[in-house]
Amino acid sequence: MNLLSFVDTVILVSALLLLTGVLTTKFSARFGMPALVLFIALGMILSRYVYYDNAEITQLVGIFALIVILFQGGMQTEFKEIRPVLGPALSLATVGVLLTTTVIGLCATYILDISLEKGLLIGAIVGSTDAAAVFSVLGGLNIKERITSTLEAESGSNDPMAVFLTVSLIEWIKAPDISIGGMILSFFMEMGLGLVVGILVGFLAVYIINRINFDSSGLYPVMALGFAILTYGAAELIHSSGLLAVYVMALVLGNTELTYRRTILAFNQGFAWMMQIAMFVLLGLLVFPNQLTSIAWQGLLLSLLLMFVARPIGVLLSLLFTKFAFREKMMIAWAGLRGAVPIVLATYPLIAGIEGGQMFFNVVFFVVLTSAIIQGTTISPLAVKLKLIEKDKPQAPSLLELFALGKANSEINHVEVQNNMPVIGQEIQNLNLPDDILFTAIIRKDRIITPKGNTILEQGDTVYVMSPKTKRRQMKSIFGLTGSGLEKS
Repeated sequence: MNLLSFVDTVILVSALLLLTGVLTTKFSARFGMPALVLFIALGMILSRYVYYDNAEITQLVGIFALIVILFQGGMQTEFKEIRPVLGPALSLATVGVLLTTTVIGLCATYILDISLEKGLLIGAIVGSTDAAAVFSVLGGLNIKERITSTLEAESGSNDPMAVFLTVSLIEWIKAPDISIGGMILSFFMEMGLGLVVGILVGFLAVYIINRINFDSSGLYPVMALGFAILTYGAAELIHSSGLLAVYVMALVLGNTELTYRRTILAFNQGFAWMMQIAMFVLLGLLVFPNQLTSIAWQGLLLSLLLMFVARPIGVLLSLLFTKFAFREKMMIAWAGLRGAVPIVLATYPLIAGIEGGQMFFNVVFFVVLTSAIIQGTTISPLAVKLKLIEKDKPQAPSLLELFALGKANSEINHVEVQNNMPVIGQEIQNLNLPDDILFTAIIRKDRIITPKGNTILEQGDTVYVMSPKTKRRQMKSIFGLTGSGLEKS
C-alpha cells in the first residue's frame, strides 16, 4: 500500500469511527451506560485489524481530551449550585480518593501478588471518579440537585489528587528513598498554584473575550479553548496541577458575564464528544483482548471491591460530618463512575518503564470497563429506589446572539418570566423601555404573541428582547435579574 492509499484509508476509517461513535451515543443514553464503554469496544474491535501500542500518543490525546472535557464541565457548572456542597466535594476529592487508593491498594497487593507500592499504584490510578462519565450519565437524570452538584464538583476536582498520587508512587517505586514529607508539601504547592493559575487566566480570558471584536462569532469558542489549553500548559510549566487549573478557569468563565457564551458552549460540547471518541478508541486499541482473559477474575474481584467496599468506605468516612442522609451517601458512592482518567493514568507506568506496566494497564482497563457497565446502567433504578428523583426543574433563561458577525452591537435575549419578577402583570407600555431595547416576541403556552403596548406579561412567558450589548445590564434590571443567570443555557 502506497502512502497516499494509506492516508485515504486512515481518513475513511476515522470518518466511519466518528459517525459510529456519534450514533452509539443514542444507545448509551437509552441504557444509561457511559458512552465510553461503546467507544472503547469500537477500539477493541479495530485492534483485531490494526496493531497499535503507542502509549505516548495515547496519553497525549488523553490529556488534550481531559482538558476539553473539564473545560466544558466547568463552564456548565453554576457556582451557586456547588457552593453549598463545596466542602463535601473537596473532602471526597482528597480524603475520599486517598481512602479508596489505600483500600484498593491493599487488596491489589494480595490479589495480584505484587509489592505494596505497586498495589498502591493501582489503587491511585483507579482512585478518582471520571468527569466525562459522571457528566454524561447524570446529565440525563433528574437526581436531587445537591447530590448531582456534589458528584460533578468531585469529579471535576479529584483528578489532580489521583495524578499526584500516581506520579508520586511511580517516583517512589523508582527511588524508594524519596522523602514522604517532601511529597506532601509538593501536593499542597501544586494544588495552591493550580488554583491561582486557574483564577488568573480565567479572569484574563473573560476580560479579553468580552472586549475583542472578531468578524466571526466562530472565533470566540476557539479563543476560549485556546485559553483552556494555555491554562494547563502554564500550570504544568510551574509544576502545579494543570487539570485543577483548567477546571477552575472554566468555573470563572461559566459564572461571569461572557459574550457569545452559547456559541462557546455549543462548540465545546461537540468538540468534547469528538475528543472523547478519539481518546476512548485509542485506549481500546491499546488493549490486547487476549491478555484480558489472564487477569479476568482478578480484575472482576478488584472491580467489585471498588464498587462495594473501597468507594463506600471513602464516601462514608469523608462525608462523616456532613448533613447527607445515609441513602444520599449510598447514591454518591454508587454514582462514582470510573472512566477516562484512570485509563489515561494507567499509561503512566507503561511510559515510565515500570515492571509489569502492561499488566497494570490491563487490570485498570478491566476494572474501569466492568465498573462503568455495572454502575452506569443501574444508577437510574437505584435513584428511583432510594427516592432521590426530583421533579423537572425549570430551564434557566439563556442568551442568543442576534448576528453571527462580531461587529454587530446588538443581541437577542430570551427570558423566562418567573413569579418573583417585577414585570408580571405589567403592560409593556408601562415598563418605560429605552428606545433601543425592544420586545420582539412572546412565547405563551406554545403560542407566539406579537408584543404591543397593552400586552400584559404573565408568569411562564418567554420574552425575546433585542438590545445593544452595552445595555445588557440595563435590560436585565428590567426583569429584576442580577449576575450571569440570564446567560446560562
